[in-house]
Amino acid sequence: MSTPSPPITADATRVDPALVSYTHVIYALHSLAVLIGVSTAHTIVGSFVGGLPSIIAVIMNYARRSATVGTYLESHFRWQIRTFWYALLWAIVIVLVSAPFMIIFIGFVTAWIGLVALGVWIAYRVIRGWLALKDGKPMYT
Repeated sequence: MSTPSPPITADATRVDPALVSYTHVIYALHSLAVLIGVSTAHTIVGSFVGGLPSIIAVIMNYARRSATVGTYLESHFRWQIRTFWYALLWAIVIVLVSAPFMIIFIGFVTAWIGLVALGVWIAYRVIRGWLALKDGKPMYT
């Protein structure tokens, strides 16, 4: 039988400063993936779910996730992990739904619109999360 984890609080004094810095690095890696997607021929979605910076960031999330239990950083780790996996899921859905319609060219439009909207959502999640971390606040999840 497992013991329930303590509730997440916004009490930043209980958090190891090194772990806060670690979380900033994760947001920086996700931001780098978004920046690469915006500034190169890649899309934000492609760079975020398939790029090395975000993949490394998610691995870092899983590696230190247990150290955040009971702190406001737990919500940030959950936010970051969910952002990555939901982005991957929605990218797959967008491609699968659009692919059959590419024969009549409508699929190219739906794929483009879907991927642009998903890219905006990814950028929003990274920015919103990083700003909340800067303020020492938990993320809603």
